[in-house]
Amino acid sequence: MKKETKDPKDMRHGYTTGSNATAATKAALLSLVRQEPVETVTIRLPIGDFVTFHMESVIITDDSVEVAIIKDAGDDPDATHKARIVSTVRWSDQDGILLDGGIGVGRVTKPGLPVKVGEAAINPIPRKMIRETVREVLEEAGSQRGISIVISVPDGEEIAKKTLNARLGIIGGISILGTRGTVVPFSTAAFRASIAQAISVAVNGGCEHLICSTGGRSEKYAMELFPDLPEEAFIEMGDFVGFTLKQCKGRKVKHVTLVGMMGKFSKVAQGVMNVHSKSAPVSFEFLAEVAKQSGVPEEFHQEIINANTASQVGTMMYEHGYTSFFEQLCLRASEEGLKEIKGGMSIETILMSMKNELLGREAVTWEKQ
Repeated sequence: MKKETKDPKDMRHGYTTGSNATAATKAALLSLVRQEPVETVTIRLPIGDFVTFHMESVIITDDSVEVAIIKDAGDDPDATHKARIVSTVRWSDQDGILLDGGIGVGRVTKPGLPVKVGEAAINPIPRKMIRETVREVLEEAGSQRGISIVISVPDGEEIAKKTLNARLGIIGGISILGTRGTVVPFSTAAFRASIAQAISVAVNGGCEHLICSTGGRSEKYAMELFPDLPEEAFIEMGDFVGFTLKQCKGRKVKHVTLVGMMGKFSKVAQGVMNVHSKSAPVSFEFLAEVAKQSGVPEEFHQEIINANTASQVGTMMYEHGYTSFFEQLCLRASEEGLKEIKGGMSIETILMSMKNELLGREAVTWEKQ
């Protein structure tokens, strides 16, 4: 039986680790103030919505309260979906609000992230959410006592293995994230944000040459081609070629290498900078024109036009030894990338086959700003 695929507009939104940590902290502080379990709280999200959360457990001791909540990411395939997020709150002898990360929350070890090196990977907006919520509770309770808060994720270190945290220099667990408070299924905004963050970390780490791949397979291949580059120099850009190049230029990166396969890079060579399968079809007439300019015999031109996939065209050219076709395609992709950002860097395009064979490699430099 074929599994039904939901329409994106019908998908259920979830809530970020930041929202869950805030809700758990509010429940813990209220339980500490009242000395009785508070299992349901309502918080205000950054987008202005009020949302009610239910706690999984509330444990009260003499001087602290530990509250656990299970993150619901909705229909998004998030690595932290169903993660257990814990907030431990206690009174403190120090004034103000002390916020830190515990087990399973990563520590920042590299510059370029929105959190300082050495601090827990709790991003600025979740920090603000937690602090504002705590202030409101204390004000309502008429208390001016200091508060210590520790956010933990018991399985965070294991969950982090499914993320790019280690490459970004976040060690020991996941990050507490969220700008809206909600998780939008298959959010392109979230993917773009991760690209921008990865580029920032790479540049702050001194990387002058970034390798941008369309997926995990092409990234693995790229790492074999450039074994001397540090891990943070490799950026997984997915379908967002244009966005990635603009981010690189904005960070004054001088040399970018794009690595991918026929399907996506055939589109880049046409000037299409978002290479998702739904963004624009591959033009086989365009590929036939590239073949013509590359000196491929005319007998192949109609066969290219009638092909089903760009990969099929690539296999045809490879089997007949027309390497000039791939060189021309790479040259066009590099040139179109430079047009997109109006120059200012060197762009190299590397085309690989499904069998991890090097098909073509061409670089273009355009210093015009």
